[in-house]
Amino acid sequence: MITNTTVAHREHDHGRCLNAALTQAQTLCKAQGARLTTTREAVLRLIWQSHKPVGAYHIIEQLSAEQGKQIMPPTVYRALDFLLTQGLIHRIASLNAFVGCPFPGADHSDLFMLCKACGSVAECSADNIDQAIASTAAKSGFMVETHALEIIGLCPQCQ
Repeated sequence: MITNTTVAHREHDHGRCLNAALTQAQTLCKAQGARLTTTREAVLRLIWQSHKPVGAYHIIEQLSAEQGKQIMPPTVYRALDFLLTQGLIHRIASLNAFVGCPFPGADHSDLFMLCKACGSVAECSADNIDQAIASTAAKSGFMVETHALEIIGLCPQCQ
């Protein structure tokens, strides 16, 4: 069964969505004993500004503008690495960009529906796809560590 657990392709209160993501991040980091610094939180907030993938250099530009000083790339890349490790964001490999994870801390598949017209991304869960990947890997003796599936098409608003 495929379930869409995000709201990227629907109308919603994005301010509430952003606040929920930041609250989840604070709670998860506290529970894991990880430190969500102001820079890490600022990077996460910039990623969650929309449901569109954001590249590192865009984040650097935005953060520099917000803080009124030049932010160096290593600062942002360290923050991105932290957010990835904590499961708070995902990397969209085909775009070399990042999106927020709507359910950090929960075991879920990385199945992304990317709209080629508006650029929005919806993260979905599909147990049958996860099972097919696990079964195929097991038959060949392959141990899957991670997987991500990117599906490109048109969201309901762009069709």
